[in-house]
Amino acid sequence: MITHIVSFKLKDNSEESIARTVAVLRNMEGKIDELKHIEVGVDFLRSERSYDIVLITKFESKEALDAYQVHPEHKIVIEHMLQAREASVSVDFES
Repeated sequence: MITHIVSFKLKDNSEESIARTVAVLRNMEGKIDELKHIEVGVDFLRSERSYDIVLITKFESKEALDAYQVHPEHKIVIEHMLQAREASVSVDFES
């Protein structure tokens, strides 16, 4: 199993902006066959080092993750995040 985690710091971290971005991320659920698990979390501490949103996804293989990266539904997310994010960090690991 491959786990892909991305944390996002938004340019605008208002409740409305966060809710809009969470909706865009969650919209992928059930639309990408390779995507076996999706979880979206919103930071509640809002500390200086906090990122605003985390996306946790799981795939059966590296090939499935690669297919997800170019899927049209994921490209919608990429377009949104290019406009909305200030920064992002990711980690991918096999378990």
